[in-house]
Amino acid sequence: MYQEVIATAKEKMLKTNGVFQAELRSIRAGRANPQLLDRVMVDYYGAQTPLPQMGNVVSPEPRMLVINVWDQKALPLVEKAILKSDLGLNPSNDGKVIRLVIPELTEERRKDLSKQVHKSAEEAKVAIRSIRRDAMEHLKKLQKDSKITEDELAKAEKKMQETTDDAIKGVDELAAKKEKEIMEV
Repeated sequence: MYQEVIATAKEKMLKTNGVFQAELRSIRAGRANPQLLDRVMVDYYGAQTPLPQMGNVVSPEPRMLVINVWDQKALPLVEKAILKSDLGLNPSNDGKVIRLVIPELTEERRKDLSKQVHKSAEEAKVAIRSIRRDAMEHLKKLQKDSKITEDELAKAEKKMQETTDDAIKGVDELAAKKEKEIMEV
C-alpha cells in the first residue's frame, strides 16, 4: 500500500529533475548549443510557436548557431523573437538563414549565470521537498485510517527520506556540473 505512495513521489521527483535539466540546457555557457533556443517562442501567424519547430538549428562552429527557417517569410519574425528573448544575442539575417554568434562570457556574466544555476537548483529542491511533504501526509493519513501499521509508517518514512535525499543529490550534481561548465574559460 505505502509502496505506491513512494513510487508516485519518486516519479514526480524524477520529473522535477528532468525539468531542472531542461532549464540548465537553456542557460548558455559560452558555447553554441541548439537547445539554447528551445524556449524561444515565435509569433507565427498569431500562434506562439517554439523556434525549433520552425526550422533547423545547427551549430557549425563552437561559438555560432545557424537557424535555417523553413518558411523564408518568417525570418523577420524569428529574428524579432530572438531579440525579445532573454538570451542577449543579436541575430544577423542574410535573407536565407539567421546566424547567432555566441559572445565570450565576461567574468561578471559567468557569476550571474552561476547564481541563476543556484536559484534554479534551489527551486528544484523546494519542489522535491514539497513532493516529500505531500507523500508523508498521505502516509500518515493511511496510518490514521488503519490501512498501514506504525512500523510500516516508520519504514515508509525512512524510504521516502532516502528517495528525497537521492533526488536532491541528483539536483546538486547537475548544478555543480553546469557551474563548472560556466566557469570554464
